[in-house]
Amino acid sequence: MPNKCPYRVVVADDHAVFRHNLKRILRERSDLEVAGEAGDGVELLAILCLIAPAAHMAIVDIAMPHIGGIEATAAIKRTYPGMKVLILSMHREKQYVHEAMSAGADGYLLKEDADADLFPAIEKIRGGGVYLSPLLNEMERV
Repeated sequence: MPNKCPYRVVVADDHAVFRHNLKRILRERSDLEVAGEAGDGVELLAILCLIAPAAHMAIVDIAMPHIGGIEATAAIKRTYPGMKVLILSMHREKQYVHEAMSAGADGYLLKEDADADLFPAIEKIRGGGVYLSPLLNEMERV
C-alpha cells in the first residue's frame, strides 16, 4: 500500500525532451511527486540547496554539462547523506557503473530499461535496496 505522503523526486538531465517525458511518467503514480528539475549538475545542486529536506531522491543523468552526474552524486551524498540517487544513463560500460556506485549512487538504470524498470528501481531504492539494470546483470554473466 502506497505511503500517504508523496515520495519527492528531483530529475536532472540535460535533454529537455527526455526530462519532460520522465516527469510525465513519474506523475502517473500518485505516490510520487516531481519536486524539481535541472538541466545540469550545477542547477541540480542549487535546487537541492533550496528543497533538499523536501526531496527524497534525485534521478540523475551521468553526461551533463558543468558538473556531471557522478560528481553531482558524490556532492549530494556528502551534503545530504539520506537522499537516494538513481543514475539514469545510456552508458553501459562497467567503468561508469563502478564510478557511479563508488560515488554513492543507490542504483544504476539504463535509459533503454527505463520503460519497464523505472518504477521497480525507485521502489527497490526507496525500500533501502540497491538497483542495477537487468541488462547490466546480463552483461556480467557474459
